[in-house]
Amino acid sequence: MDPASAATFGRPEGVEGSFDLLRGPDTHARPASPRSAPPPQSLTEAFGRQPGDEEVLLQRPEGQNTDGASPGPGGDDDEPLWTADDDPWRDPAAPAVLGKPALRDGAAADSDPQRPTGPLLSLPEVLFGRRVKPVALALLAIIALAIGAGGGAVGWAIATAGDSLTGELNIAEADAAKERPAGSVADIAQQVAPSVVSIEVEAGQAGGVGSGVVIDPEGYVLTNHHVVSRASRDDNAKVTVVFIDGTRTSGEVVGTDPKTDLAVLKVNVENPVVIEVGDSAELAPGDRVMAIGSPFGLENTVTEGIVSALNRPVTAPGENGDPPVTYDAIQTDAAINPGNSGGALVDFTGALVGINAMIRTAGSTGEGGSIGLGFAIPANQAVEISESLVRDGSMRHASLGVNAASVAANTSQGAQVRNVVPDGPAAGAGIEEGDVVVRVGERQVRNAAELTVAVREHEIGDEVPVRVVRGGRALTVEVTLGAD
Repeated sequence: MDPASAATFGRPEGVEGSFDLLRGPDTHARPASPRSAPPPQSLTEAFGRQPGDEEVLLQRPEGQNTDGASPGPGGDDDEPLWTADDDPWRDPAAPAVLGKPALRDGAAADSDPQRPTGPLLSLPEVLFGRRVKPVALALLAIIALAIGAGGGAVGWAIATAGDSLTGELNIAEADAAKERPAGSVADIAQQVAPSVVSIEVEAGQAGGVGSGVVIDPEGYVLTNHHVVSRASRDDNAKVTVVFIDGTRTSGEVVGTDPKTDLAVLKVNVENPVVIEVGDSAELAPGDRVMAIGSPFGLENTVTEGIVSALNRPVTAPGENGDPPVTYDAIQTDAAINPGNSGGALVDFTGALVGINAMIRTAGSTGEGGSIGLGFAIPANQAVEISESLVRDGSMRHASLGVNAASVAANTSQGAQVRNVVPDGPAAGAGIEEGDVVVRVGERQVRNAAELTVAVREHEIGDEVPVRVVRGGRALTVEVTLGAD
């Protein structure tokens, strides 16, 4: 043990046992006990006596003696804790004292001390400890509102669905307005109908009805030749054109082309609605189309279907001595009936792609209704012919200079030449009677009708290769086409 600790905690001189309470004052001289170093200043300030504090010391207060004559600090006759001021067990200069409880300025022990009030905290500070930006807090509020609205919607839906469990009858309510999205049948019909007209022809006691399409703002109406054939032969015949708004006006026949069953009328109407002309060459089987016309005089009838086939050669006998009608048709299953002739066949953009002209019917007299086999003249061909009719009043077509018939009915063996026009294009190329034409240019010829339309695909004066079969041998000759 080091000397300082031994001097501090060892037995005083003359003390042999652990306690020496009955020993009298020590009269023997002894060396002074070594003192420990004073405590640090910080500890003295923290735990030492404070200036002005009333002290209650462990030693007997001043004025007391050791015989118990005067009362001690507690009012009792206490035995002194120390019998002498020089008791080696007591250090009167030690900072540790028995003091009063730590009360300020005489305040009552049972009252709460007054504490200073700090600044009040905001809601973000209380909830998030100053770590949330205002933008984030606003976003959190929006998300909370959205979740609340979603919960309300779900609750409303559940409550509404619950009505079906009550057994009450719910009646659906519908608004008066109908939704007609762009491209729907109703939307296209509304666009096209104002440009489609009804045509009434009166010739004495006879008459007929058909349809037409306004193709020019000058009042030109495209229709079928057979619709106005009576008027083209009889100057006293009356042609009346009826528009969708009920306007009735007379029509004048500008020109007709009996071979393709097309005609053009002229009406005097200010600012008529003109149909948009499409490209019939862009059609494909399966495309959706609509037919608009006046079947059996029922004006502005709309039917819907698809393109069943393209480049379908059709032919029909001419009326009242007119030449046979032959053209390359668009076949459609849209319902077409008598009276639809001359009306519009439009695609689902509302553009004109054909002029309805003919149907195949099961009726023996030709008066039967549609069986899903309707034919329309392609718009590209119809517009080209109408321009010629407006300009010249007539239309000329390319011709091979032969009369031909199908090799056999309902077969695709080709068109057999029955006779050759003297000094005609075919005669000049060496084509003979009995030859079977199987190809004109790039197009295969399966029957007599297809021979006609294959030749008319070319211009007058074109030099075209024609393939024929003669005596079982195939020959190809070059023919310079003439005019019909």
